[in-house]
Amino acid sequence: MMGGSLLTGALPVKVAAYAGGSDIIKIALVGCGGRGTGAAAQSLSTGKGVRLVAMADAFEDRLTESLKALNVNYSDQIDVPKKRQFVGFDAYKQAIELADVVLFATPPAFRPLHLRAAVEAGKHSFVEKPVAVDAVGVRHVIESSEMAEKKGLSIVAGTIYRRQSNFVEAVNRIHAGELGQIVGGHEYYMTGPIWVKPRQAGMSDMEYQMRNWYYFTWLSGDHIVEQFVHNIDAYNWIMGAHPVKALATGGRIQRNSEEYGHIYDHFSVEFEYPNEVKIQASCRQFLNTQRHVINRVVCTEGVAYVNPRESWFQTHDNKVTHRMEKADDNPFVQEHIDLLESIRNNKPINEGKQIAHSTMTAILGRESAYTGKELTWDEVYNSDLDLVPKKFEWGNMEFAQVPIPGITPLSRVL
Repeated sequence: MMGGSLLTGALPVKVAAYAGGSDIIKIALVGCGGRGTGAAAQSLSTGKGVRLVAMADAFEDRLTESLKALNVNYSDQIDVPKKRQFVGFDAYKQAIELADVVLFATPPAFRPLHLRAAVEAGKHSFVEKPVAVDAVGVRHVIESSEMAEKKGLSIVAGTIYRRQSNFVEAVNRIHAGELGQIVGGHEYYMTGPIWVKPRQAGMSDMEYQMRNWYYFTWLSGDHIVEQFVHNIDAYNWIMGAHPVKALATGGRIQRNSEEYGHIYDHFSVEFEYPNEVKIQASCRQFLNTQRHVINRVVCTEGVAYVNPRESWFQTHDNKVTHRMEKADDNPFVQEHIDLLESIRNNKPINEGKQIAHSTMTAILGRESAYTGKELTWDEVYNSDLDLVPKKFEWGNMEFAQVPIPGITPLSRVL
């Protein structure tokens, strides 16, 4: 899972009065794990005109650890007394009411519910990627995005590549036709394994799954959705569209014990975009294997390599024609600069539908692999695929089976 540096250096933000009449923008953090703590630090690092006033998490220990970490560098911008520290499944409701901007970084399953509450309350939002785990959730986020647009609210997504200088330059040059028409390509997110949280004595089923959330599709969406969505979002941006269908495979090779829940450890997907442009997309999380994170865009006049550290263009006979190095800017911080400036200048940014489509693209690939079938965008997007419980409570909870291609259906309701 991608993550930014927790404690960043302060970057200047243009001084301007908040549109609501105050020089201070109040933020609340919902989801106090590593990514949420990082997002709060990155928002606070933009300048003294930002103050953290409320925090919410399902677990008190996570909230306490997060607050302690943030106080190391940003104590003068933090005002979160015990009465504004909220714990439990409904904690987000109280935190939202106290802020101008809400940072959402819980497991993705909760994003549709939380974003809707913020929009209904008239709050601006930062939403970490992805924003749903199923088709019902994606549609819900798109509806919330449309509501936010009507209300003039900003929604900024944690799709860092869209704010990384070498990506932006490369995509702009591709869109300008510098390499001709796109005819195909490849995207890869091949890494090692990530953390795993063993079950502790006394944990209920729900607590265990929540603590070990990455390994349960209803919480994370599987790693093709939770992690690979970065590359998938980049390719949707490059293509200017989402795919029309997908054919995929995947499974479990290394992670085949109970502690790894029921998600896969590898996927390979052929996405077909409009005009029959086919993109091969592969991701995996294997121990002791080579890391390979790259986007390769094949065009009529050459090939673009659009990568995290450096991008470059080359001819079909491998002659490099242009290089774009990553600048010293921090895209994790730039997300928050852009969000806060949109509020201060009363020029809303709404990336809700954009990140919902990228999330849906990842779900399309996952479901093709899970079911073993070629699936179209329309049949998955319009399906009743609904993996999130209707009620959240501590206690017993069924453990879903590992998906089996040819047996697992698309239409599943938890």
